[in-house]
Amino acid sequence: MSMLKSIKGLFILFISIGVLLAGCSGEQAAKSENGKINVTSTIGMIADVVKNVGGEHVNSTGLMKSGVDPHLYKASQGDIKKLDEADMIFYNGLHLEGKMVDIFEKMEKQKPTVAVTKDIPESELMGASDGVYAHDPHVWFNVKHWISVTETIANELSKFDPDHEEDYKKNAEEYIAKLEELDQYVIEQVASIPQKSRVLVTAHDAFGYFGEAYGMKVMGLQGISTASEYGSKDVSNLRDYLVDNKIKAVFVESSVPQKAIEAVIEGAKEKGHDVKVGGELYSDAMGEAGTEEGTYVGMVRHNVDTIVKALK
Repeated sequence: MSMLKSIKGLFILFISIGVLLAGCSGEQAAKSENGKINVTSTIGMIADVVKNVGGEHVNSTGLMKSGVDPHLYKASQGDIKKLDEADMIFYNGLHLEGKMVDIFEKMEKQKPTVAVTKDIPESELMGASDGVYAHDPHVWFNVKHWISVTETIANELSKFDPDHEEDYKKNAEEYIAKLEELDQYVIEQVASIPQKSRVLVTAHDAFGYFGEAYGMKVMGLQGISTASEYGSKDVSNLRDYLVDNKIKAVFVESSVPQKAIEAVIEGAKEKGHDVKVGGELYSDAMGEAGTEEGTYVGMVRHNVDTIVKALK
């Protein structure tokens, strides 16, 4: 009886191993048939760079869609699944995705998990004054910093997939040429705004790199993170600045509620100064997929055109 049980046990064991091996080979076949690296990025701006640099060799997926605030974002079970299934993960870093830090620490033990801002010299990073971050994470608003990010992504893809290194380098060079053209466009457009009118007022302080790189004074009601609180004193201080300096336009953001900035506009009106909403800017998220604003280049152009139109 004992012999029969042993034989039966061995039979079941062999069957189980066979099923397991068949499953593994099927999974491997499906992956090699696709022939592409699955890359998951947190914000759309990064996913767009990966798409441009990776080209035909990469499936680029972004977790956070249009209108989503990365400062407050919590990963869903579906997001965890996408990160688990990815071959590589790219995220901004500098605590932009503050609620996902633990996830990245776990993932980097399993697969390449890269902060795309890691090669920007610390001396070129802006400090944060709101006590939430050591550095301002909104580096994409200086196009030159985004060129550095593009180079980092190309290098990391090349390390992971050296067989297609030449393609990644070539794609990166072509994309960087577009970014250099974009950088020049921003410089020229901002220069068309009268010097005294180069003041950009938004709901939260996301445009510091933009102001530093292109010569605009930037003011935000909230701090660098939308998780930071603002009070009545913040509203009255910004209101008084608009009134005293006769600033005629403020801007709303696609990923930030408008209530706060509306309080500033109303306060200025009560003091006899009309301030209009100059338009909607994309700060922490791009536009809808499939639109011009749903690309990094299109997003920056939209923002600059909107700012210039309102302030010029």
